[in-house]
Amino acid sequence: MERKRLSLLGSTGSIGVSTLDLIDRFPGRFEVTALAAGRNLPVLADQVRRFRPAVVSIGSDALAAELRETLGEPATWGPPAESARDRGLPEIVWGEKGLVECAAHPEAEIVLAGIVGAAGLAPTYEAVRLGRVVALANKEALVVAGSLMTSKARETGATLLPVDSEHNALHQCLRAGEAGEVARLVLTASGGPFFGRTRAELGAATLEQALKHPTWQMGRKITIDSATLMNKGLEVIEAHFLFGMPAEKIEVAVHPQSIIHSMVEFVDGAFICQMSRTDMRHPIQYALTWPDRWQTPIARLDIHAMGALTFHVPDTKTFRCLELGYRALRAGRTVPAVLNAANEIAVEAFLDRRLAFLDIPEVIEAVIDSHRPRDPDSLEDVVAADAWARAAARETIEKGQPAGRRSVS
Repeated sequence: MERKRLSLLGSTGSIGVSTLDLIDRFPGRFEVTALAAGRNLPVLADQVRRFRPAVVSIGSDALAAELRETLGEPATWGPPAESARDRGLPEIVWGEKGLVECAAHPEAEIVLAGIVGAAGLAPTYEAVRLGRVVALANKEALVVAGSLMTSKARETGATLLPVDSEHNALHQCLRAGEAGEVARLVLTASGGPFFGRTRAELGAATLEQALKHPTWQMGRKITIDSATLMNKGLEVIEAHFLFGMPAEKIEVAVHPQSIIHSMVEFVDGAFICQMSRTDMRHPIQYALTWPDRWQTPIARLDIHAMGALTFHVPDTKTFRCLELGYRALRAGRTVPAVLNAANEIAVEAFLDRRLAFLDIPEVIEAVIDSHRPRDPDSLEDVVAADAWARAAARETIEKGQPAGRRSVS
């Protein structure tokens, strides 16, 4: 069988590490052509030695020089991974230009976009522009620039395959029928660590409590998004662009067991659900092996041990970020980009203990209220909206009041 050639953006993050673990379990069936990371040089160096990509990107020129020194001579690395060619030292690039170069590598058939936040926007767009199969673990790419990404994909023939467990589940469920037969999409939410808490109880919520997710092991930023339900607000927007469904046909149900990852109701009343263990390697495998299904090397779900499955209506009065996501989707234009950027800054401030948990949605709403939306005609337009929103969010946090109304230039 011919090997699938992969460029992995965000290789040292949780998605990247899980992807490479999965590839290790399919010896001889994948070839890693490019790896891109931020600042985690020790992990990246180990990945380079194991998978021997042709090109590697890291966050800065100083880190690139350090990586080159750390790698030493390939002769000292030991035997190459079975799925890799016996390459010498890779080309080492850095910064946003390096990310784009990895996404555009001519040998890569699949580009797995696993960089968290707006930093993944430019390389993901480049992969779409080149008509690649894009395994999308960066939900922000569609939230920030959904109309640009999807229109460019239609133009170039690029395939967008969601890696997020919820959208991956919807992608699988939708294979059961035609688009015109869909009544609604239902995204499931774990509820995060604060499920069932009242607004009064969350007034004293700590960072340590917010980072204790009950079912998933994820990065810090996305774990906080789960705690605020902003991850569902972003996912509603992402589902709209991935599957062409309006806001009124996309719902959220809190499902604390995280067994059913999402479901589709068809017009005849039938529900199709996707279930699997809470292990991101399952949706990653689906995206990497699509349109086929391969025998999985990952532990399977034991249906006899999973117990009762429950579903609840989300409490949007306590967890206001979900409703802000719907508001941004309905407003359209540059508002989703502003929502995402303001959220990133607010979460960053919470992680730095400079902002209270309940103030996260307050900052986001203040920034949205002060924004003058425009139609994004280019990637530069959404980048400008993103930059404006970050500055407005920082000002809001620093002053403790809504930023002044300013326009995007």
